[in-house]
Amino acid sequence: MHKIICLILFSVALMTGCEKGGSSHSPLTGNKPPGVQIKIADQFYDTKLGTYCWSSNNQGICVDTAGPVELLQDVTPLRVSPEAAIQFVMNYEPKPNQCSLQQYSGENIHKEVSIENNAFTAPTQEGTYYYSYGVWWMDEENEQVSHGDAFYHFVIEVEK
Repeated sequence: MHKIICLILFSVALMTGCEKGGSSHSPLTGNKPPGVQIKIADQFYDTKLGTYCWSSNNQGICVDTAGPVELLQDVTPLRVSPEAAIQFVMNYEPKPNQCSLQQYSGENIHKEVSIENNAFTAPTQEGTYYYSYGVWWMDEENEQVSHGDAFYHFVIEVEK
């Protein structure tokens, strides 16, 4: 009898320990990541949602897509001036707490682009540039837990 009571108490303590902590509950809402727009000279343009993983309401989904060049092959590039300011706009809370921007030009040539205050600067050289804007909603208590991530793609044409 004493062993059964100890086993029950141990099981209850174990289950309580597994439920404790903020990382098991996702702060995200909706069934997929929010949309992202880019703002160039007071004009807003939609980006194309690519690969993502999203967790809300105790359900999760992951969707895999082609990369930015393949996904945008039928999209007309946005024409911009060299060194134009391009800002990311997301009307969603909570905002992602990590992000990165990859630029693709030519065949399989890509590099990371610096983002400051949700914006970056277009290249100085003329040409077509594809971008992949990656964002992550990482758990604030456990940095190993992601509640969601998404990659948004767009293409620009730098012209003088």
